[in-house]
Amino acid sequence: MVEAFAVASGKGGTGKTTSTLALGMALAETHDVTVVDADTGMANLLFHAGLSEADVTLHDLLVTGTARDVSAATYERFGMSVVPCGTSLAGFERADPDRLREVVAELAAGTDVLLLDSPAALGSKSAVLPVVLADRVIIVVEPTIPALSDGLKVQEYARSYGTETAGVLFNKVREDVDRIVEQADRHFGGPTLARVPAADAVRRARQAGEPLLAHAPDCPAAAAFRRAADAITVRNGDGDAVADRFRSAVVPETI
Repeated sequence: MVEAFAVASGKGGTGKTTSTLALGMALAETHDVTVVDADTGMANLLFHAGLSEADVTLHDLLVTGTARDVSAATYERFGMSVVPCGTSLAGFERADPDRLREVVAELAAGTDVLLLDSPAALGSKSAVLPVVLADRVIIVVEPTIPALSDGLKVQEYARSYGTETAGVLFNKVREDVDRIVEQADRHFGGPTLARVPAADAVRRARQAGEPLLAHAPDCPAAAAFRRAADAITVRNGDGDAVADRFRSAVVPETI
């Protein structure tokens, strides 16, 4: 049993990494979960997961000619397996995004749920690859009309490669957003998973190097992320078959 989800948005600053780890912790209560920071250019998941001192990261696995095993960059944290990405420009420049297919394929063979924390924009091969590889995409948006437009672009691109929409997660909600949610329900291919309220606890969790559900498990935002996870039904998939599909995935040469 394995399904890969790309956690994506059409712009930066939506709280995508916070959402990825929160969903991962919630889903880990009933599934074996592996979280991958697939944002090879602007990675920051390692700071959220207390892995800023990690010796081996995804960057090391993506360098052509190295013999690093995937397990070397996999860390057990907060009930999940976490594969962080490095933050150095040199590491990004040396990394071959095509190799992400093999890394994800190896991880797929040993987990139930793969969450790929994806780059915020669709401007390069490395940015779109997680969306191409995933079975479904979870679209994180702030509750504004421009944000919906950005999210719909992500969905359109995902569909062009056969990636379905698992749902829309509204984050940083500060007021009544019924009108915007109604529009999302009309245009997105998946349901509204939850409305996550804006919370100071998110900032404090990041500063502490902990996912929100570990730092403030009883806050309203944490409860909303759990509702979002409960709304996602993980589909059964053969790990070996999924791994083979990842290895043979068509990597877009142009965006």
